[in-house]
Amino acid sequence: MKKLLLSALVAIVAVVVLNILARYAYARFDLTEDKRYTLSQPAVDVAQKFDSPVIIDILLDGNIPPEFSRLKTETVQLLESFASKNANIKYNLVDPLEDEERAQQTIAELQGLGLQPANVTVEENGKVSNELVFPWAMVNYNDQTVKVPLLKNKLGSTSEERINNSVQQLEYAFADAFTKLSITEKKSIAVIKGNGELRDVEMADYLTTIRDYYNIGAITLDSVANNPQKVLDQLKGFDLVVIAKPTQAFTDEEKFVMDQFMVQGGKSIWLMDQVAMEMDSIYAGGGSAFALPRELNLKDLFFSYGIRIDPVLVNDLYFTQIVLATGEGNDSQYNPLPWYYYPMVFSRNDHPINTNIEAVRFQFASTIELLENDYSKTVLLQSSPLSKTDGVPRQVSLDILNTPPNKELYNNGNLPLAVLVEGNFSSMYKNRVKPLDLRNSLDDGPANQMLVISDGDLIKNQLRNGRPLELGYDKWTNSFYGNKEFLVNSTNYLLDDTGLINIRNRKVSIPLLDVEKIAAQKTKWQLINIGFPVVLTLIFGAFFSFYRKRKFSA
Repeated sequence: MKKLLLSALVAIVAVVVLNILARYAYARFDLTEDKRYTLSQPAVDVAQKFDSPVIIDILLDGNIPPEFSRLKTETVQLLESFASKNANIKYNLVDPLEDEERAQQTIAELQGLGLQPANVTVEENGKVSNELVFPWAMVNYNDQTVKVPLLKNKLGSTSEERINNSVQQLEYAFADAFTKLSITEKKSIAVIKGNGELRDVEMADYLTTIRDYYNIGAITLDSVANNPQKVLDQLKGFDLVVIAKPTQAFTDEEKFVMDQFMVQGGKSIWLMDQVAMEMDSIYAGGGSAFALPRELNLKDLFFSYGIRIDPVLVNDLYFTQIVLATGEGNDSQYNPLPWYYYPMVFSRNDHPINTNIEAVRFQFASTIELLENDYSKTVLLQSSPLSKTDGVPRQVSLDILNTPPNKELYNNGNLPLAVLVEGNFSSMYKNRVKPLDLRNSLDDGPANQMLVISDGDLIKNQLRNGRPLELGYDKWTNSFYGNKEFLVNSTNYLLDDTGLINIRNRKVSIPLLDVEKIAAQKTKWQLINIGFPVVLTLIFGAFFSFYRKRKFSA
């Protein structure tokens, strides 16, 4: 009896000592093959910046479908990893629809905050039902709140792919939210004006989105004619410039100022329409319009960096749709129809910018030709294998909708549409006569980057009653595309000094259970999980009883 008490006392003391040690020597071990519970160093760095509580509300508690339960589990485990790096990070699980009487009011309030629900079809025991789930988290720090989408939808994704996509982007999504909350000094972005670029209201959603990260201003190149040095000095106050769909040619002086901005370290995003063609022109022209080359006087600038935007239109069998009205008055019907000049571009997921993004919509895009030189060029987006080019000038007519395409002609696909250029930038005016004198002009500069996109409308959001809609949303077909995510990722990549954007390249794989196999073997596994422990307990009890009788009968 004394030995038994002594053993029990030793066990209790050991447990107490281990718990005390655990408080001061906490450790976690990630034994997963893909190390998905090991945070990237940039994520750790941004999480450790907080010196006061960060409260995260995860709106995935309560009775939710199984696939969202897995997403909740992965989210909680990730936040526990963050909390292990900074004790100020805490989380709560919240069931937003717990109060059934206020459910509709709560749904309306959450949607008013921009938290769109996921409508999930649940099939169980032969019964089908629809449930609303809010796959969101709210990160609260001091008086600031950042919304974090937990669900990552991609066109055509299976249930397993959707979960994998969602889990894969979790670390970046929360690290990105922490970055927004911890920014003290923002970098600056200039929107270039003066050459017929898009209006601010047509880029409003993009500009509003990046305002969380960066300061935004405008530079008008018209002033170059009077004071080019002042314009260049103003440009040097910005880290990146966005040139969105210019329609008027650049003068040589304007081009030299832009050249010097880039050679001296300024990043740039060029969204160019090399062909003048608009859908509105086709509608106004009774169903047809002429597509013409657009002269912007930038060919030699791009050529010096090893790219050429060809004056052609990409015609792609992987298309997005337009909506046309048929009938008159109350009998009008609006039908979505294929439009081969609006390519639907799927990412190759081979770069931090394009990893795990929805399909991107291009409109009257041209191709980008890659030329041999010392610059590194990465094709971020390209047309489908079933695409071709149509030269201009040409008449573009709605009549093509009545003629089935000849698929044999679509044999020149995988055409570059968005290209990242990287390297030590050199001036296009090196060893040439310069159009004007600028102080401290350089022929060779440091390592730099520029992004060239062969569609100016990629950044353009639609309007409704004069108010901007979300970039990537098509109000006519009610479809969402990945334009905004692509552009925001591009901006963050060009201006990211911490490497945070590289988290997007991490790959995780979460094996899911086979639903059909579960249904077929449900009874078998219920018997194993319930019956086997009972039988094992009875066997152990019988053996222990036999052992005691034999021991004490001797």
